[in-house]
Amino acid sequence: MNKPDSLRAHLLASVPELKHNPDRLLVFIDQGRIRSTATPGLSFEYGYSLNLILTDYAGHPDAVAVPLLAWLLVHQPELLLNQEKGKDAIAFEADVLANDKVDLSITLPLSERVIVKRQEDGSLSVTHAAEPPLTPYEDAGLIQLYANGELLAEWHNPGLEAVDLPPVHPGRRHGG
Repeated sequence: MNKPDSLRAHLLASVPELKHNPDRLLVFIDQGRIRSTATPGLSFEYGYSLNLILTDYAGHPDAVAVPLLAWLLVHQPELLLNQEKGKDAIAFEADVLANDKVDLSITLPLSERVIVKRQEDGSLSVTHAAEPPLTPYEDAGLIQLYANGELLAEWHNPGLEAVDLPPVHPGRRHGG
């Protein structure tokens, strides 16, 4: 599994307090499972709960949360983009200690696809698949949709800028 080491390295490089005290970041893999897709071949997926524990952490929680979200956007984007999966995906607990320090535990579900291919010599090759990159916003202009050479639809794209939208709260209506 590659994601635990990748996330650990990212947080150690991003969070100043962890950079100076790397032993205060503990990483555990819980509830691991291997799921085969039963397709021809031996490819499979790891699924597990990653538990990060920051001991005696005195920094601001935002200093951990924002780099964590940035890493997830690249390495496990469905936790951020799928509202149903994301609503309970990133859990945390904090034990408040003396001197304005906490032991902070963050738990998140991760998965990794592993591609197993038979080589020409009969040996097997293992590759951990990267997450598909996010599609960037389309530029302004005419968009045309074709299938088998036939124009199915067309529209003008206004060229939206990437912006944060206000969150939609259940039970709350806009403008009132």
